[in-house]
Amino acid sequence: MTPVETEMSDRYKKIQDQVISTAIRSGRDPGEIRILAVSKTVPAPAIQTAIDSGLTLFGENRIQEAREKIKLLHGNFTMHMIGHLQSNKSSDAVKLFDLIHSIDKITTARAINHEAEKTGKVQKILIQIKTVNEDTKSGISPEESLKLAENILSLGNLDLQGVMTIGPLTDDSRVTRRAFRDTAAVLSKINSEFGLNIRVISMGMSGDFGIAVEEGSTILRIGSSIFGTRQ
Repeated sequence: MTPVETEMSDRYKKIQDQVISTAIRSGRDPGEIRILAVSKTVPAPAIQTAIDSGLTLFGENRIQEAREKIKLLHGNFTMHMIGHLQSNKSSDAVKLFDLIHSIDKITTARAINHEAEKTGKVQKILIQIKTVNEDTKSGISPEESLKLAENILSLGNLDLQGVMTIGPLTDDSRVTRRAFRDTAAVLSKINSEFGLNIRVISMGMSGDFGIAVEEGSTILRIGSSIFGTRQ
């Protein structure tokens, strides 16, 4: 490894160790928790360094940025869409991403299903839950999420795998914990209502992933702790 690859690998290993210890302390299996490297605004060479260092799961916020980067990357990696998705970008999203985390409208779900049907793909998706009243946050309310899940389940080219949320902008760990707990509760209600056993919960970022692990997250979206502070 180059010195840069070694440094990034060491940062990633440190996060892995923290996740493992928190999971064990919480009575969870560390193997069910994945770390997604948030690569938005990160240049392709830095992402390639991460791939060469052993990271395999990445998340992007914008279609155009992801498309340009993917052209330049090689090796074993998977890309997820973690940003807000407009219906008119559905075709590109289906082509580029293994899992779309940010479905909060039936119109978007139908558009994705339509594009997936064209190519014979079954697109994996998550429902984005809004658990805090912040204007900057997208998502559907917990109360409306069951109806959205019901509609999604009627679409043949979508594979509903779970839920996602973005934690609140707060230093109060109690508020963060409540938001994460409410998100996990939504997934439990979906499973109970429709006789499912879907398990993906995407929540937790660099500043709050410990709480997310304690509250059941299976995908942690980590950016600055892996790539460093954005310039």
